[in-house]
Amino acid sequence: MRDTFKSIDLHVHFPAAATPKDGPSAGVTITVALVSLFTARRVRSDFAMTGEISLQGLVLPVGGIKEKCMAAHRNGIKNVILPMQCKEEANDNLPDDLKKEVKIHYAERVEQYLQLALEEKVDK
Repeated sequence: MRDTFKSIDLHVHFPAAATPKDGPSAGVTITVALVSLFTARRVRSDFAMTGEISLQGLVLPVGGIKEKCMAAHRNGIKNVILPMQCKEEANDNLPDDLKKEVKIHYAERVEQYLQLALEEKVDK
């Protein structure tokens, strides 16, 4: 798979995809999905994530943290990855029962999302 990137130049851009206040929340999720595809590593099924991604790989804050975490919890998700800049909002707004049942991970860079969300590659 490593040779794949020698023949593919991939750039994904969603112009005006979100309001300036909230940001494109699916940026890291789309990136994790693409890395999963190109590396043949599965995304862990008990993880949800949100965050805008910059061209430099920084994860930027998004809105609706409480609603997104509650939706993940309702759907049986046990781990949620959030932008580090959303930590205060999550601490202040998430219900205590959700905090007990869902592990909240925080990350500043997309590489941290990849490390948390992708399973180890199994060679066959």
